[in-house]
Amino acid sequence: MTQYDKMTKTPLVKLIVSLGIPTTISMLVTSLYNMADTYFVGTLGESPQAATGILFTLQAIIQAIAFMIGQGAGTMVSKALADRNKEEATEYVSTAFFTALAFGIILMGGGLLFLDPFMRLLGSTETILPYAKQYGACVLLSCPIVMTSFVLNNDLRYEGKSFYSMLGLVSGGIINIFGDYLLVIVFDCGVLGAGIATAVSQTISFFILLYFFRKMGESSIRISAISRNVNTYTTIMKVGFPSLVRQGLSSFSGGLLNNVTRPFGDAAIAAMSVANRFSMFVTCVGLGIGQGYQPVASFNYQAKRYDRVKRGLVATMAIGFCMVACLALPSIFLAEHIVYAFQKSPAVMEVGVLPLRAACIGSMFLPLSIPVNMLYQSTRQVKVSTFLSMMRNGLMFIPTLLITTHFWGLLGVQISQPLADVLTGFAAIPFVVAFLRRKFPDQIKE
Repeated sequence: MTQYDKMTKTPLVKLIVSLGIPTTISMLVTSLYNMADTYFVGTLGESPQAATGILFTLQAIIQAIAFMIGQGAGTMVSKALADRNKEEATEYVSTAFFTALAFGIILMGGGLLFLDPFMRLLGSTETILPYAKQYGACVLLSCPIVMTSFVLNNDLRYEGKSFYSMLGLVSGGIINIFGDYLLVIVFDCGVLGAGIATAVSQTISFFILLYFFRKMGESSIRISAISRNVNTYTTIMKVGFPSLVRQGLSSFSGGLLNNVTRPFGDAAIAAMSVANRFSMFVTCVGLGIGQGYQPVASFNYQAKRYDRVKRGLVATMAIGFCMVACLALPSIFLAEHIVYAFQKSPAVMEVGVLPLRAACIGSMFLPLSIPVNMLYQSTRQVKVSTFLSMMRNGLMFIPTLLITTHFWGLLGVQISQPLADVLTGFAAIPFVVAFLRRKFPDQIKE
């Protein structure tokens, strides 16, 4: 079966699951090694653990730029392959790869040059700052590698080869977990050890992804294929802009959350870090299935198989909800044990249990909003997709955080993100209904 036939004729549930499960596993393992940092660094105390929460925001900034380039190019690669134009696909992925490399070098240099004020801006207190600088330097040094990895990862996904993307990311995640154990626990390298483990694992992951891309990719990366046409760059940025908004607002809201939580002490920052890291683990299921739907939506929309796009949206929402619920519901009842596993401090336990339970409830509303956002981006409807990208961590979360914290203090901090997730889920429903009711006169029947 050709790639075109696979994407346009394979039964939808089978196709979405086959593409979504590897992506979900990749995201779960990535989330696991983020939690491994939180767990192993948590053995060093509250302030070192809080530093991993601070750097989670920096990692989100890097991911925001990388996702914009990677998903923007990936969408156009999928479109080109649906048109059976491999040369155009190669031009887009080559341009994106070297653009991401350039952005990574710039961010690395600027971040290292202004490391101290950068960490303070992200929410470091005086006691957290020394640990945040150690971990942050490692994250910044690996920035060029991480950003180009996202291009490779997204291109493999949009070509319908999520399994090989998964192998690259999972390998790096497993190496990071063992690296954390060796460097933090066995060799007593502290926060710096966790940072080194993260940087080394991401470098190894990059080379694995590059190997699979060169062996399995429909397109290729060549310096000679880098576009000299400004429109190629603007198209990548335009199509990927919703990803930048989505991830960028995640970075901003994470920094805002750290700063709003700071008056309540290092224990509160550490507790919110644990709750956010674990809730991201649960959320990854919905995100993974949604990202598995992206190449299906993009390819079939370009091939004018609009019924498959619509039925795929409904299937993705249903599958995503069932998978998220399977993780979220047990976690609600096991919240105390989960927080205790990461940090045994009574102060952290006191603050961390409620936001973790609330986050698990809020995560069950994400399958309403994530797939429709992925749909509009993958079908190159940038304005709608950008608006949807702004909702969760921007239009809903920021006002919710400021209002609830003003009236309820720490309780407002604890419930703000879950409340925003519930509001975002309901707000996405009209966009789902609008697309499902839309008529396409040039529909090609199966």
